[in-house]
Amino acid sequence: MAEGSYNQFCPVAMAAEILCTRWTIVLLRELVAGSTRFNELRRGVPRMSPALLSKRLKDLEAAGIVARSQLAGDPAFYEYTLTSAGKDLGQVVFAIGEWGQKWVTTESSLGKLDPNLLMWDMRRNIRTKPLPQRRSTIQVIFFRSPRSKTELVADRRAERRS
Repeated sequence: MAEGSYNQFCPVAMAAEILCTRWTIVLLRELVAGSTRFNELRRGVPRMSPALLSKRLKDLEAAGIVARSQLAGDPAFYEYTLTSAGKDLGQVVFAIGEWGQKWVTTESSLGKLDPNLLMWDMRRNIRTKPLPQRRSTIQVIFFRSPRSKTELVADRRAERRS
């Protein structure tokens, strides 16, 4: 990540050179949450351009935080997984989230609500075991939101391997 260097022999400065570029922490949040494919990452950071996403993934790979590997059976697609160093950043990402929840206030948090992003995040936390052995659709209605209704599709058959 050669966009700028503090030129300091300080662990905080050296870590900041890697982690404090635009979108990096948000991208790490998505990786820590379990997204591994490029399009999954795009859905988790929808306002990030594909070109910048690709650059940040390459930067994180060069820093030893992310490993890229070809998907079995399809050499045209890659999977991005956190290395040991990347997994250790999970606690940093959670700590930043906890700090933000406690100390960052917004005038209109509902104005920043993106129902699609919320549904994307909810889909990875839904427990499908109690659901029927078929595709289920859950309708979510947001009151006082520009987009008041959306759906979450849960399918036990399509559950990802752990």
